[in-house]
Amino acid sequence: MKIHCITVFAFLSFFTSSAQVDNTRNLMPVPSRIITNGERFPITQKFRVAVTGRPDQRLYTQASRFIRRLGEKTGFFLDKQGFVTTRDNDVSSPLLIKVKRPGKLELHENENYSIETSQQQVIITAETDLGAIHALETLMQLVSVDENGYYFPGVVIMDEPRFAWRGLMLDVVLHFMPMDVIKRTLDGMAAVKLNTLHLHLSNDQAFRVESKVFPQLQMESSNGVYFTQENIREIVRYAGQLGIRVVPEFVSPAHTTAILHAFPELGSVKKTYELERYFGVFDPVMDPTNEKVYLFLDKLYSEMASLFPDKYFHIGGDENTGKDWEKTPHIKSFMKAHQLNAFMDLQTYFNKRILPILKKNGKTMMGWDEILQPGVPKDIVIQSWRGNEAYYQSIRNGYQAILSYGYYIDLIQPASFHYLNDPLPKDIDLTKEEAKRVLGGEATMWSEHVTPETVDSRIWPRTAAIAERLWSPQEVNNVNDMYRRLDFASLNLDAIGLRHLSFKPALLRKLANGYDTKALETLVDVIEPLKIYERNQGDTMYTVFSPYTKLADVATPDQPLPRMFTQLVDSFLVSPSPSLEKKITEQLVLWKENHDLFLMTLHNSPVLKEAESLSENLSRMATAGLEAIGLIHQHQTADNNWLQQQQTLFKNAKEQGGRCDLQVVIPIEKLIKSAGR
Repeated sequence: MKIHCITVFAFLSFFTSSAQVDNTRNLMPVPSRIITNGERFPITQKFRVAVTGRPDQRLYTQASRFIRRLGEKTGFFLDKQGFVTTRDNDVSSPLLIKVKRPGKLELHENENYSIETSQQQVIITAETDLGAIHALETLMQLVSVDENGYYFPGVVIMDEPRFAWRGLMLDVVLHFMPMDVIKRTLDGMAAVKLNTLHLHLSNDQAFRVESKVFPQLQMESSNGVYFTQENIREIVRYAGQLGIRVVPEFVSPAHTTAILHAFPELGSVKKTYELERYFGVFDPVMDPTNEKVYLFLDKLYSEMASLFPDKYFHIGGDENTGKDWEKTPHIKSFMKAHQLNAFMDLQTYFNKRILPILKKNGKTMMGWDEILQPGVPKDIVIQSWRGNEAYYQSIRNGYQAILSYGYYIDLIQPASFHYLNDPLPKDIDLTKEEAKRVLGGEATMWSEHVTPETVDSRIWPRTAAIAERLWSPQEVNNVNDMYRRLDFASLNLDAIGLRHLSFKPALLRKLANGYDTKALETLVDVIEPLKIYERNQGDTMYTVFSPYTKLADVATPDQPLPRMFTQLVDSFLVSPSPSLEKKITEQLVLWKENHDLFLMTLHNSPVLKEAESLSENLSRMATAGLEAIGLIHQHQTADNNWLQQQQTLFKNAKEQGGRCDLQVVIPIEKLIKSAGR
């Protein structure tokens, strides 16, 4: 039974060096330019930080945080300096930060920085404190270790972002995300140099911000959980300390069931509206012919705009079915009188009425790409989610735009898919002026199928790959190297408090109904939740109250073990060797024998019944893989009967179980096919 001690981490160690010395090759995002000079600056108990120039106070806060993080990483007692203050300005200090001016929390602000490390000193230079904060994150990643202790490797780094808008949209409506989730998400964003948090705050299921003007919204339409206005101010302050802007989204005219539940008189159809418990696209929509709608939105948007100092304000504008407009006589008469031929023409009319409300509050309107209709003013920002066609159309037509299509991290697609998705690819035909209208991109985390317990595992570490695409030079696009560095980024994110790794043991114990989770963990390491929107299909209808503590919730996207096992098999089939064969065999034996252990776990935890077919298919596939390895080793060719049996096996193995599917079918299938040649 010794082989059952193999873990995913032991397996991954086969692909990595046993001793990491220098972290210059492990940075994420990759800097614009990095030159090594062979020197090193040792980190000792005497390490101190000094700041010169005219930074914002937030730099002193982040420099103090850097000292504490460095102490936690190295074990050194660096608390003699306490907090970094304006009195810490000795230019001979081990770390000297030189800043010219305070940075403004606005789009297109200078975020550049440089780092020079020698034997004598580490020097950070930046135009603004925002750049210096980014530099501190890079410097933390550079902390290296060897037999002599911790040190900063000798480098000269010149760095700047490729795109000004590098965002993450976090939906806090479909499942509420409390303050601790928001704050640790912001910490993770800062670590990978994202600079915009887009909060989706209202939808059909709830309205999530306290309104003092319309208290019915939180009293009747929040399900009892919402952000107070002081919470919002705290989020904005916390984000600002990290150099991150906060952009709110309050959806209109569709996805407004929560608002209509509190104020049914604003709806197109006169009826009682109930909060939506399911997820999807629904017909309720505000009545654009009712002047009370605009009076309401004027007061509500003005109140909400006062909570968010950022220039941009997102109105949603997506997924209006138009059905409630098309079946309502007075709205059809209004459209005819105003020569509005289609319901999207009516939505454009609505958006034009909203625009002055935002402008008088000093805001620039943003919306999903449905708002891109003829006649919409050019001084709005389009967020593309349905495809590249609308995205490039908006740019060519004179609109500024950000790309989210291809960055939907809730769809469980691999980091490689997102990484190769570029807001401004080399082969796109845009003029220089048109290219300037590409603001950047934004990962989107919709929360239909996540809770505060699991959300980190859906955002991280894949969003670090998206962050690199938005920050680093376009030429930085090697997928294998990205994955190598993503493993380091994942550990760095774990160290600052993200729970994408730590959530799993607790949820495994809950599923196993006990402490012995080895068999379940072995299975979970090779499955992923169904991708795109497949989890919603079938006879299971998810609601806001459904349990999200099942197999598909502990399974995570883009599992490393299947990816590494695939590389192992590919290497073996190209150039067989005893060491590769041994490693593959050990892994297959583990999977083959695991099913009996899983059945013992299942006996104590019926909730795992949905995973039984996955476990059994994994065992059968592993058995077939071992037989294939044996044939290859003996230079024998499999007979047709055996190959036909395996075809049936693999067809069954591709079926989902527990809303998950096995991720090692293809590499084992490659072994089978190789044995048949």
